[in-house]
Amino acid sequence: MNGFAYLRPDSLQEVVEAYAAHPGARYLAGGTNLVDLMKLGVERPAVLIDVGRLPLGAVEELPDGALRAGATVRNSDLAADPRVRDRYPALSQALLAGASGQLRNAATTGGNLLQRTRCPYFQDLSKPCNKREPGTGCGALEGVHRDHAVLGRSDHCIATHPSDMAVALAALDAEVELYGLDGARRMPVADFHRLPGEHPERDTEIRPGEIITGVLLPAATAGLPSAYRKARDRASYAFALASVAVVLRLADGVIQQVGLAFGGLAHKPWRARRAEEALRGAAPTPAALERAVDLELAEARPLRDNAFKVPLARNLALDVLDRLTPAHAVA
Repeated sequence: MNGFAYLRPDSLQEVVEAYAAHPGARYLAGGTNLVDLMKLGVERPAVLIDVGRLPLGAVEELPDGALRAGATVRNSDLAADPRVRDRYPALSQALLAGASGQLRNAATTGGNLLQRTRCPYFQDLSKPCNKREPGTGCGALEGVHRDHAVLGRSDHCIATHPSDMAVALAALDAEVELYGLDGARRMPVADFHRLPGEHPERDTEIRPGEIITGVLLPAATAGLPSAYRKARDRASYAFALASVAVVLRLADGVIQQVGLAFGGLAHKPWRARRAEEALRGAAPTPAALERAVDLELAEARPLRDNAFKVPLARNLALDVLDRLTPAHAVA
């Protein structure tokens, strides 16, 4: 690991000012991804700005019934929060499906959203990778790509986003809160991450120097039936081959409100807008569920070794939808 300077400002404003004074710096909280990448030589920041002790470590109840999780709330604490477990079960389930207990005790809400792909070509400096070094090519395209993207990929990058938490947040219509030199702003989690296009080195829509300050879980999806399911190569401590988060509301025998997102299939958590549109206002019959999911996955462009992800994701989505609908449907 290369040498680096270490700063620990006391306030948000001091944090963003420190970043502005040190271009190319990196924010450090739990360090579960950044430190690994530094050890590999993928990340070589000259300055680390420690944000772990900023007052962003609480889960707060808001007047309208929403919950706000601060950026430094640990994944294990967020998953165990009774309000999250009761009102947003898909989020708790997604968090508990990620990493290991030890890592969840260190990983933070903001860091989880900002973690980078686990593509082996990205992590290996001897291999070409447009995400790590634009213009060098994508080794995975003709190489080992069993775990790679089938939706939204480009000829420049076929990496997948590794977060479980972000998939649930996207389905729940959560928002990410940001702070920079221009002040505070927020945006939907579903729009925060980017597809690779011609610039796979840009993972998110975060602006240079901005810091995530929290995640807003809206009142509109609080208490609705929701669930997260993940398929992986082993029972724990493995990234998703495919995953799905679903939140929905039924009334008068039809689906009134639905959020559906896939993980493990794309460069970002994939919000299934086509499927949602097909489901909204429909009775939750097996045929209707199958038609909606198939409509979404018709956009998939699998490669030589990862076509299995399409039926895998289909079966996961139909299983979760089936589990959520019968007990709540109105005859």
